[in-house]
Amino acid sequence: MTVTTEPEALLSHLQNADGSATFSYAGYTVVGAVNGPIEVQRRDELPEEAAVDVIVRPAAGVGGTRERHLESLIQSTLRQIILVNNFPRTLIQVILQVTTAPENEYVNAKVVQAGSNLSILPALLQTAVLSLLSAALPLTATLTSTSLAIIADGQSKRAVLNPSPREIETSESFHVFSFTSHDELILVESEGSFTMKEWDDAFAAAQRQCCQPATTNDGDTLMDDGSSAGVNLKQFTRSVLEEKIASDLHWK
Repeated sequence: MTVTTEPEALLSHLQNADGSATFSYAGYTVVGAVNGPIEVQRRDELPEEAAVDVIVRPAAGVGGTRERHLESLIQSTLRQIILVNNFPRTLIQVILQVTTAPENEYVNAKVVQAGSNLSILPALLQTAVLSLLSAALPLTATLTSTSLAIIADGQSKRAVLNPSPREIETSESFHVFSFTSHDELILVESEGSFTMKEWDDAFAAAQRQCCQPATTNDGDTLMDDGSSAGVNLKQFTRSVLEEKIASDLHWK
């Protein structure tokens, strides 16, 4: 069963951080905190730009190779949108704490864990960007992310946005796409077996959710009617910031 709840976000709720955000969507809830630019240790200092440090903490236990992989992907993505050249010899630290993950489901009486490391990546990226915006750090663009699974349905195949652990386990391939606010592809990660035609269809479905208006009339048969295709993530980010600015300026 795919989670179809609307995304929710809360900004600037942590008092001891320069910027913070809590983002909930597709069964995941992530709390993010940003501090910076702050003093950096001499060994990590970069003479012409800021160092970006990303820490991912799991909902339970301590981080391992899975979290290190996610940190690497998030760091390389954020460095493309943060104006790091404005803050040489400093550190921008992003801490992402996972608080909720989708419940396990059963396939053939067996508990299914989300086997892919990538399933939580869109929630982590979205939380990181909202936290950076809360900290008022200069960015070249914002970004939105989504995940998508290609599932065999008889003789045809369909794409499911924000799939559940069960759908990821039974899918033929799993993809994560991130787009900037200029509708440019900034990150793509894919797992499994797929053709270029299937990848192109997945890209179009992800682009429709992240970049284009929620209402579409192209009749793309690839989109699963039960998915959260109607959620416009780009408009969601804009509306969250508008509400925050209106709240901050209310006293005036």
